[in-house]
Amino acid sequence: MKLLYLVPNINNEGGVARVLSIKTFYLIEKWGYKIDILTQNKGGFPQFYNFNKKIGFHDMILNGNPIQFLINYRRKLNEQIELLNPDLIVVCDNGLKAFLLPFLLKTKIPVVLEIHNSLNEVEKESDSIFKIISSQLAILFKKFAARNFDNFVVETNESIKEWNVPHGIIIPNPLWFQTDNLAKLNSKKVIAVGRHVYEKGFDRLLYIWKRIVKKHPDWHLDIYGKSSDDLFLQKLTSELNLTNSVSFFEPTNDIVSKYQENSIYLMTSRFEGFGMVLIEAMATGLPCIAYDCPCGPRGIITNNSDGILVKNGNESDYVEAVLHLINNDSKRVEMGKNAKIKSLNYNIETIMPLWDSLFKDIKAKSIS
Repeated sequence: MKLLYLVPNINNEGGVARVLSIKTFYLIEKWGYKIDILTQNKGGFPQFYNFNKKIGFHDMILNGNPIQFLINYRRKLNEQIELLNPDLIVVCDNGLKAFLLPFLLKTKIPVVLEIHNSLNEVEKESDSIFKIISSQLAILFKKFAARNFDNFVVETNESIKEWNVPHGIIIPNPLWFQTDNLAKLNSKKVIAVGRHVYEKGFDRLLYIWKRIVKKHPDWHLDIYGKSSDDLFLQKLTSELNLTNSVSFFEPTNDIVSKYQENSIYLMTSRFEGFGMVLIEAMATGLPCIAYDCPCGPRGIITNNSDGILVKNGNESDYVEAVLHLINNDSKRVEMGKNAKIKSLNYNIETIMPLWDSLFKDIKAKSIS
């Protein structure tokens, strides 16, 4: 079976790149898939994650104004597809241009769209009527276009509800590691992981942490992820007088050991398609606290069992949840054990056969 993955870039430390490296490695080594990855504007190198050496890497240079960009995109994309001639095309691009693919491609090869984001992405507040209207129109177009793909894959049941497409399939992200070395949950440290972007809501986390350290000045917050160019979070940390209780670290390939050093995982995202970091943290026995944002966390955390879900944006309730786990060692341990058990649902040996079955079924139907 020959697959072509379309993705803007894989040369970053983001969740899409990590999951793609895991899945393609498994498909190649377990079942002998032949895989090509097509990126854009030198988005293939250098790679942060380890991709299988048997993968064929290709890149399209796209430039010009929006119309020229789209014309080049259509032409070069169809040229690459004709050249590579895959059995299936898998789209790991949730940008607006990806939803144009059913109308741009000149091929009868089946196309699978993987969704890694919430449909209702929250943007920074704006008073612009034009921006509000354009955002709503984009959502309507995406929901319409989603029905034109041959297959539509999301990561949680909540995402299925959000998109409301008749042919949606749920396949969660696979956990990329297994460990019996669990966090001891006795350190006075909490951790958060993600890029320093609006979506991840680390600004919300800093305001929460400001209230936590007033009662527990001996606790510390570690944030791992790529910093923004303007260092907004670091500046906000200084403004809030949190420099002694918050540390920032750039992405690391040894994130598992960092989870194991902490006692609680905190997520304050404004939206999530899945929340890979949640199952990573849970796999090391960390209890997780997350805002119940659209739409990933509620598909992973069972509230008050393996973690805590807080109404999205309710800062006071989030503070209370953190204080509850800080002050209750036995509850941390109980939730940590349940979190480890929950993470077993995402074992790669369980998840990847779902992809293999889907791909073989699609190919069989395309031939018949």
